Amino acid sequence: MRNDSAPQGRIRLTRRGKVALAMTGALLAGAAAGVPVLLDRQEPQPQAKTLLVPEGWRTSQVYEAIDKALEAAPGTTKKSAHTIGLKLPGEAAGHPEGYLFPATYPIGEESTPASLLAYMVDTANRRFGGPKVKGAAEGQAVSVYQAVTIASIAQAEAETKQDMGKVARVVYNRMNLGMPLQMDSTINYALNRSTVDTSMTDTRISSPYNTYARTGLPPTPIANPGDDALAAALNPPQGDWLYFVTVKPGDTRFTADYAEHQRNVEEFNAARQAQKQTQAKNGSANVS
Repeated sequence: MRNDSAPQGRIRLTRRGKVALAMTGALLAGAAAGVPVLLDRQEPQPQAKTLLVPEGWRTSQVYEAIDKALEAAPGTTKKSAHTIGLKLPGEAAGHPEGYLFPATYPIGEESTPASLLAYMVDTANRRFGGPKVKGAAEGQAVSVYQAVTIASIAQAEAETKQDMGKVARVVYNRMNLGMPLQMDSTINYALNRSTVDTSMTDTRISSPYNTYARTGLPPTPIANPGDDALAAALNPPQGDWLYFVTVKPGDTRFTADYAEHQRNVEEFNAARQAQKQTQAKNGSANVS
């Protein structure tokens, strides 16, 4: 997040200040709120082992969680993903990001990385492949795969269901105007990190996921979105918003006016600086 002025002919978008999920291990538990339990196959018994894939996890996190859940060597699932022929859309070019559907999956004695990945992709195809989803995507002039990509951005950028819809509308508005999306979440994906601080140097990286330097959507989704995020991408609210920033938790501000946005960013920067100073003081106190 920055409060610098946009260069001539270029307008910057500062995203809301949300740190993505940092969990890296398998969550061996029952279903969490907001994450569906798959009931279309045999349900696990109450004490059965399960793997929870939260909404918004990146594929790398899912790989690590499967390795841990199956007690496999690190990297086993990632290697398997590229050799088992997952039923992905042609646009994905073999990249499963966005199609490892968030849910709670049963793990049995015969479970393998390949079987779990196939189960997740099959679930995504059922959720994303219906006529209603296809029709809604066509109504937004995007493919289903592009809608999943927009949903992944909304999932990464927004902290509420309502804000997901507004973020999706910002994406459409910017694409319709030929503006770069300038989403910090895509920079984070390119750099394999999760942070609310994006520097000018970050925005100059050479990556197809650098939506500051390139127009249009990134080449793949940047996470695995859930139902709410997909609904936001398929049916966003009407609005002329082009900018947004989360000044503080629960206070995400959307606007079409760049000057207003800059004022909001200044508030965010001040709050962020105060937060860093508090953390530094607390760290010094702990050391002493």
